[in-house]
Amino acid sequence: MKAYEYILTRQTHWALNRGIRLVGSKGIRGRPVYASSLKQNLFEPLISDIGQCFSEGDGGEMKVNDDGVSKMQALHSSSALAVNVFQYWQKIGQVPIIAAACGFCRKGSRIPERIVFEEKVPIGQGFRYPPNIDVVIHNCSSAAIKLFAIESKFTEAYTARATHGLKSAYLKHKSLWNDIPHTHELARSICPDDRTYHHLHPAQLIKHILGLKCTENVGKDGFRLLYLWYDAFGEEGAKHKEEIDLFTAVVRSDGIRFHSVTYQELITNLSSEFRSNHPRYIEYMTGRYL
Repeated sequence: MKAYEYILTRQTHWALNRGIRLVGSKGIRGRPVYASSLKQNLFEPLISDIGQCFSEGDGGEMKVNDDGVSKMQALHSSSALAVNVFQYWQKIGQVPIIAAACGFCRKGSRIPERIVFEEKVPIGQGFRYPPNIDVVIHNCSSAAIKLFAIESKFTEAYTARATHGLKSAYLKHKSLWNDIPHTHELARSICPDDRTYHHLHPAQLIKHILGLKCTENVGKDGFRLLYLWYDAFGEEGAKHKEEIDLFTAVVRSDGIRFHSVTYQELITNLSSEFRSNHPRYIEYMTGRYL
């Protein structure tokens, strides 16, 4: 079974086992892999501030179509996955726990303060749409690393897609690349089409890097970027990992603090350490995503 089908099948069984009524992307039309309400697809209802983040984001994750269905209602929504994993720690005021679990900082750190979803990081003039980063952890003002940024992926790496390369407009701004020459070379190689990567989307990650390092009071040395992905066991998952490692080597050679973690690793580590103190959260995460 292909990775995409495997993940979707598991999510469908999870929903049906809990009595969740499924609909298609067009209500009665389309494959029934959407929860009939957003609430059914989330561990806990959206906090108002987080809901506002998604409403203002460019992805339209919460926009309801004419058939009453939104993207975030999809069982395979990476936005819903990110909300399920991260919102809880914001709600209970324990952001440092999830930041440390992601490998951003040491356990017990007091640096991480708040979580923002769908944060826009403008690159500068000449770019109409700023990159939207799935999850950004803001640190205290005295911290050397100001932002911990996360790109969340669920099934996206395992779906057929066109070659998403980098638009030439990004290469015209030479000042953007002065301190990241190896990343610049990679950007040139995937412009306008990406013929190298088939599972990873490096153009998107490069735009995130540009936006983060152009953020006021952040710069190249003031952020860390995590690629948080859902592993699919088998050939597709292995190839995805190879592409992640290839990209990691390039951007790290420019001094970019970039690393990757699978959702399975993250949830397993959280379960091992916090099951007794956060049983309801751990039961949901392990039951749905492991």
